[in-house]
Amino acid sequence: MIPPPYTRERLGELLAAAPVADLVTAADACLSDGAELTVLTSPEVGCIATQVREPIGHVRFFLGNVLACQAEVRVGPNRGWAMRMGDNRVAVLAAAVCDAEVAGDRPHAGQVRELCARVEEELATAEHREWSRIAPTVVQFEELT
Repeated sequence: MIPPPYTRERLGELLAAAPVADLVTAADACLSDGAELTVLTSPEVGCIATQVREPIGHVRFFLGNVLACQAEVRVGPNRGWAMRMGDNRVAVLAAAVCDAEVAGDRPHAGQVRELCARVEEELATAEHREWSRIAPTVVQFEELT
């Protein structure tokens, strides 16, 4: 299966959701050709104000703070950036390396895209399972005319 071309934003979303072990393995592969790694922003942990939109009135409101970690790297001439929820510095550094690999269309970019395709499929399966689980609780209203 050939993974679809991901936008930079979608790639970041999927790398943020990828399992840590898979990310580290992919990042190690990306650096296995001896590419020079420069850490531009070492992994930083902080809180992000989280805003959500209420689904009925579409009103945005502040939900709370979320712990997140971000990093920025350069692999050869290519820059990569990542942010993940939580405080796992190794995972966010690996995600940034993977982002740089795809940004530069380097030799292991296909492996990173395959990882993202796998994560996307797992997320879709989990969402489908969740909707199947809650479907019996949906209330159907009849319209009286």
